[in-house]
Amino acid sequence: MPATKLYPRTALILLTGLNLLNYADRNVLFAVQPLVQNEFHLTKAQIGYLTSAFLAFYMVAAPFVGPLADRYSRKLIIVIGAIFWSGLTLLTAVTHTYTELLVRHTLVGIGEATFVTIAPTFVADLFPESKRGRILGVFYLAIPVGSAMGYLLGGNLAPHHGWRFPFYVAAAPGFVLALLVLFLKEPERGRFDSLQETPERGTVLGLARNRAFLTATLGMAAMTFSLGGIQVWMPQFLYSERGYSLEAANFAFGIIIVVDGILASLAGGWLGDYLLRRTKTSYYLVSAASMLLGVPVMALALFVRGPLMVPAIAVAAFFLLFNTSPLNAAVINSAGAHIRATAIAVNIFIIHILGDVPSPTMMGWMADKTSLQAAFVLPVIAMVISSAILFYGMKFAPAVRLGRTKDSVGTI
Repeated sequence: MPATKLYPRTALILLTGLNLLNYADRNVLFAVQPLVQNEFHLTKAQIGYLTSAFLAFYMVAAPFVGPLADRYSRKLIIVIGAIFWSGLTLLTAVTHTYTELLVRHTLVGIGEATFVTIAPTFVADLFPESKRGRILGVFYLAIPVGSAMGYLLGGNLAPHHGWRFPFYVAAAPGFVLALLVLFLKEPERGRFDSLQETPERGTVLGLARNRAFLTATLGMAAMTFSLGGIQVWMPQFLYSERGYSLEAANFAFGIIIVVDGILASLAGGWLGDYLLRRTKTSYYLVSAASMLLGVPVMALALFVRGPLMVPAIAVAAFFLLFNTSPLNAAVINSAGAHIRATAIAVNIFIIHILGDVPSPTMMGWMADKTSLQAAFVLPVIAMVISSAILFYGMKFAPAVRLGRTKDSVGTI
């Protein structure tokens, strides 16, 4: 295979691997929450606040990282951030109070923001616009696979070795992959972009008038509220309200997330690209429809006991994860290449401040007042809101040209 074709694939695989570790590191906590709660004698609201604080620092760091990435080496910032977050994850060994764990968790959020803000722009510049749904489908496999790794590592290792041990296992490979990123060649910004620069697409202030960007971002925020709350509380829901052991709850939910995530991320990206040949609205349409289809199944999964519960959770998770690739492609295509990292930083800030920053704490507070089952009403409502926003956003979708662009060697 010619080196020009091999390089984009190699870079994609390496960055996807680092992204996988990024999500594994943060999701280990969800698997060991009951053990942490017992050791430090915490309420559910305090446990939920660990994730909310992590995401708060994560989203605040993103707007500072984005402009830097639009001006300086994206590769170098990715490497520094990955080493920083991996080192902090190892420091779990010296966390012996709730406050120390909270500080560690918030600093990890700053490190991970550097990668999540920049890496999608790096990946987008490796392949033509017409393939971005599929490419991002591969890159964002890290969300379900990494999340499942976190659940499985925590669920299997913590009962036997203590809740701190899984963090060491999750953190170590990050140093190796970070160093390998140094050998990547950074792609030219906007190499394959066909859409013309406009004030709305090409300036930071223009994003406030960019309805394609705003609707994709707000729809993603509501989706993130739902997904964030479900990820944090589903294992404990199965453990405390459905009679599963901690190990069985994490195993069941981990398997559902990894299988659904792989299938949904790839299928959503492929379907978004396929329909893009017929309509410019495809990324918004696929995302909106998947959210709407997931609503009744999610309600069934959460509020009906018996043999239908686990299959319903699996189907609902599939629809929730199906929009990951096309929705991220919509955000990337809505902004010009030279402000794309800044646009993603703004997107990260909005989706988290409206999404999974408040949702774990809100659900924890509601669970303390009523029950954890009742708290799951909140993510179901968020799915409805997300679908409505994205259906509305279809009218603002940019018209991407599908012809081959110069040097479009990146294939998958």
